[in-house]
Amino acid sequence: MDPLSGIQTRKSTRAFKPTPVPRETVEKIIQTASKSPSYMNTQPWEVAVVSGKMLPELSQILYKLAEAGTPSSADIPDPNTWLPELEWRFREHSARRFKALGIERENGQQRKELRMLNFKFYGAPCVIFILLDKTLSQWSVFDLGAFTQSICLAAYSFGLGSCIQGSPANYPEAIRDFLGIPKTKSVVLDVAIGYPDDSARINTYQSLRVPLDDFVKWYE
Repeated sequence: MDPLSGIQTRKSTRAFKPTPVPRETVEKIIQTASKSPSYMNTQPWEVAVVSGKMLPELSQILYKLAEAGTPSSADIPDPNTWLPELEWRFREHSARRFKALGIERENGQQRKELRMLNFKFYGAPCVIFILLDKTLSQWSVFDLGAFTQSICLAAYSFGLGSCIQGSPANYPEAIRDFLGIPKTKSVVLDVAIGYPDDSARINTYQSLRVPLDDFVKWYE
């Protein structure tokens, strides 16, 4: 698969087969992603890979916290406001996804069930947590974006699906405690990876992209 095709055709996977991903495949994915560019070659990313029996145990902890309505204590909090055009994209995306799944916007129970799938990692057999030392700056967060994109594209080249998740990171203390991660490390996000369940309705949804004229200006 050439890089251009990979970027154009990869999409988020939200239903996975239970088939385990071989450890050597995960190692190759992370090794490839480690070639990502970073500010002054600092390579600030740190990774915690969770699979096997530990993954459902962690999932149960996070699911219970979310189900109980425990407030988020994310190391990188959600933004409080969006620019109007960005908020429109977000709301349009949500509405289209609900429609694709046959969920009425007023049906709070179904919307909650969809949201709670985050804490089951959509059934993925492997989850890669992306960590960052708390002393580092926004430059390093930018580097993590490149690293995370590389994980998704490398996974795609192996026939794997991926989903970049922020919701599990709402409870970083629980993740740190369970995995023995030092408190000096931020839990930024996770990437769920596995073999896509192509029969799942949720995987038929495709998000849209705005045209270039909406965000590009040419100076010649």
